[in-house]
Amino acid sequence: MTDRQILVAFIILMSVITGIFFVLFGQITVKKLRKNPKTKDVLGLEFMSGWDILNAAQALAMPKRWSKKLEKSPLSSINANSTLLFENTNKFDRMLAVTFYWLWMFTGLSGVLLVLLNTFGFFD
Repeated sequence: MTDRQILVAFIILMSVITGIFFVLFGQITVKKLRKNPKTKDVLGLEFMSGWDILNAAQALAMPKRWSKKLEKSPLSSINANSTLLFENTNKFDRMLAVTFYWLWMFTGLSGVLLVLLNTFGFFD
């Protein structure tokens, strides 16, 4: 196997694992947050179905200082309210959010990096 094939296989494996965490986080945590009257309207703008899962994971996974900065920006309605989400989730929910969000980011950025490296002839 070439280096490129190994990297593609790794990214595919990470994508599958990330998909499993997406479903788990959505079914365990976000489902609970959608049913809660305090949190159902603060999950951020939903561009497409499931986007609120990404918003909630981002709000729970990012450092609080960054989340506060996003909440004070003019585009704050796009993001979930991290303060209310922290109040209405437990440690397991937050751990699941951190695991899912950073796996999702790592996998996506790895795919982009692989495409860029391939474009510049790194694997030739």
